[in-house]
Amino acid sequence: METTTVFLVLVLLTFISFFAGRKRSHAVTSGLGGVRSLHSLPKHYGYMAALWALLPALLILVLWLVLENSILARIVMNELPGGVRELPVNEQGLYFNQIVSYARGAIDAAQLDAAQIAAADHYRDLSSSSRTIKALLVFLVAILGAALALRRIRPALRARNHVEGIFKWILFACSFLAVLTTLGIVLSVLFEAIRFFHAIPLMDFLFGLEWSPQMAIRADQVAASGSFGFVPLLVGTLLISTVAMVIAVPVGLMSAIYLSEYATRRFRAITKPVLEILAGVPTVVYGFFAALTVAPFIRDLGATLGLHVASESALAAGLVMGIMIIPFVMSLSDDIINAVPDTLREASLGMGATMNETIRKVLLPAALPGIVGGILLAVSRAIGETMIVVMAAGLSARLTINPLEAVTTITVQIVTLLVGDQEFDNPKTLAAFALGLVLFFVTLLLNVIALYVVRKYREQYE
Repeated sequence: METTTVFLVLVLLTFISFFAGRKRSHAVTSGLGGVRSLHSLPKHYGYMAALWALLPALLILVLWLVLENSILARIVMNELPGGVRELPVNEQGLYFNQIVSYARGAIDAAQLDAAQIAAADHYRDLSSSSRTIKALLVFLVAILGAALALRRIRPALRARNHVEGIFKWILFACSFLAVLTTLGIVLSVLFEAIRFFHAIPLMDFLFGLEWSPQMAIRADQVAASGSFGFVPLLVGTLLISTVAMVIAVPVGLMSAIYLSEYATRRFRAITKPVLEILAGVPTVVYGFFAALTVAPFIRDLGATLGLHVASESALAAGLVMGIMIIPFVMSLSDDIINAVPDTLREASLGMGATMNETIRKVLLPAALPGIVGGILLAVSRAIGETMIVVMAAGLSARLTINPLEAVTTITVQIVTLLVGDQEFDNPKTLAAFALGLVLFFVTLLLNVIALYVVRKYREQYE
């Protein structure tokens, strides 16, 4: 039985357990005064039975899926001839992948030897047995869990407390999983970045003025020794982000002020969703718009003014990126301004201040922490953008602050380094992890600054 079918049947058993638990709670109160004699509502007894049926079975299903492939691979590989088991690990993996591909019908027998064909048949039998055992075990555990829960149902059973305790641990597990995921991402990038810094000195990376990672990744290739100066990438990233924020912050903030304080309800109800549609447009669409419309327009305009503008420029990428971020800034600022208590508005207007003075001297200072936090989050969004830069700013790592020149960013170089022929023992590929680590700390610093500003000014105005 396939995993999807097993899961759907498990969900069905969970619903059955819920209704059975609720019905059981009614049954145990017969002759005792009815539902009023129960400690908890009947639905809580149903929830308890459903959770007892679902959670243990779901845990077994997840563990089975995680361990199944490795166990089957070990069993099959142990029965292969000794010469195969003495191969290097990567060649063993390729050998086993051919077995699995043949067992699943992806390749024909002409590409395999006799031992692989026999192993594929064995793998197919083991997989079939594994699916059957998995389904039976999951269903058995679900039924036993539901039966134990139904047996425990009594009028004095604190089912509500029991269910709330289970959900508290579920929420804790989700939070802990999020923390572990973040920690795993950081550590995985950190370990590979350390390997890079063993080959390239940290100071040369952080303060180098030339970025040219082209170098040989195999012994049979001829290439340069490579230059891994981080500064041109950082300058290009900050240049494009600055152009984007020069566009996004004033337009987004002014739009938020108008929608919050001046626009009618009907106009706001129509305009705000329309502006927020821009946030849902895929970035590749913005990239096409930048490459086919904005960049040629800027180049032609520059030629008219006697300026030399590159076909791919930081200005084109920054302008389009700013348009993309406008809904982000506008929506956050609008929500924050609307969250300012009406008593502050009314007090200011009641003292004779104009609407303009109320906005400048009352609303904006009160909403400042949220606005600054939203702007810094928008900066993080701009720094992490890739597609627009690839299509509109190019791949040239130039150390320049001229927005009319072609530049590149950290995220673009990460993508470039991890595409194509790769060797993860080579500084060229490992440089992507070093860039990712630096980018992580840059965005983390921006988020920390945003939190600091929000907390500092919130204490002042609350």
